[in-house]
Amino acid sequence: MTRLHRQLLRGLAVTIALWFALTIGALAQERPVALAGGTVHTVSGKTIEGGVVVMQHGKIIAVGRSVPEGAEQVDLSGRHLYPGLMDADSVLGLVEIGAVRATRDMVEVGEITPNVRAEHAVNPDSTLLPVARANGITYVRTAPRGGLIAGLSALIRLHGWTWEDLTVAAPLALQVEWPRMLIDRRPQARTKPKEQEKRRDERLRTLKEAFATARAYLKARDTASADHPVDVDARWEAMRPALEGDIPVIVDADEITAMEAAMEWAEEEGVRLILSGGADAWRLADVLTEKDIPVILGSTLSMPRRSWEPYDTAYKNPLRLHEAGVRFCISGGGSSFMASNSRNLPYNAAMAESFGLPHEEAIRAITLYPAQILGVDDRLGSLEVGKDATLMVTDGDPLDIRTQVLQVWIDGERMDLSNRHHDLYQRYQQRLQGR
Repeated sequence: MTRLHRQLLRGLAVTIALWFALTIGALAQERPVALAGGTVHTVSGKTIEGGVVVMQHGKIIAVGRSVPEGAEQVDLSGRHLYPGLMDADSVLGLVEIGAVRATRDMVEVGEITPNVRAEHAVNPDSTLLPVARANGITYVRTAPRGGLIAGLSALIRLHGWTWEDLTVAAPLALQVEWPRMLIDRRPQARTKPKEQEKRRDERLRTLKEAFATARAYLKARDTASADHPVDVDARWEAMRPALEGDIPVIVDADEITAMEAAMEWAEEEGVRLILSGGADAWRLADVLTEKDIPVILGSTLSMPRRSWEPYDTAYKNPLRLHEAGVRFCISGGGSSFMASNSRNLPYNAAMAESFGLPHEEAIRAITLYPAQILGVDDRLGSLEVGKDATLMVTDGDPLDIRTQVLQVWIDGERMDLSNRHHDLYQRYQQRLQGR
């Protein structure tokens, strides 16, 4: 047998195995699965003690107290059911080890790269995905970074063989990294104030010119004819959904002057704006409420940005936005360092609760609210009939670090919760026992 024949046979064997796996999975979905006996936290409605959630074909078909005849019943007495958690600002899947350049695929070369598609670069075999999934995180918005217009973000599920399997919604939003507005005038500043101002103004001008060029291109394309053709430009074509209002523009900005400038710019451009980061969002709470601009808050487990600010500035940011009526959600933060810490998403919400945010609001801030802000609440974010059967089973409050996530279901399929952290724990536990 030649080498080519062996390769063909191996490929055929893999294809057959995948076909059987998919067929068996599809058949398993034919019979409803009832998660019964636990406390069902619907998030969008009432909590049901001793409730039942029925799943079939990857969807929730019933939420109540009765188990339908013929359903496969899973006893969850004494357990709690919550919708899967969602991290609305992440680079999960785009980076593996921050210190190793070859594993960082979140930054493209250039300042204007709107045609970058995050979902195409996601690594389905990342060891960070199972780690986050084991703590109840089931969906993340993963976004490219760097430059001014970094590209198009995507919502991915933390389960699948390929990037196509992982992708839930794409393109989800156009990612813009707002230029630094503050000028460092300290004597020890690396760059002179005039040079900083020049760099800032250049970047702002470049951003505005990019949007103007994209609009001119789209107008030319829409009026093109056989006699007057216009060649396709992937960069400007990628901006069409944002310019036509089909998807929002998510602007990453933390400082108050940057947020104010971004809001003014978005009004001029006529685009749907979502702010991410938002460390100073509490300072603009009234304006954000008036303009109905949602905020994806970065990690609440942060130090104050200024030496004179109270120690709990970041901790109370969600409470202040809640009290002002701002639409917001809590994320783990979109840096490469935070990718490996996405598992800590519930504890960001827990810190906000510790400093005054009501418990139910803290839960919604990592489930229903990110789904609403990202426009996928018709499918995700709560336990309701017709939504995707994505949920987690815990032995207590998920915001309590002592709580264990016992089961995770994504699209009606129960997940294997083994991960690198668990493997390392078992390995070194055996080593200690050996001693």
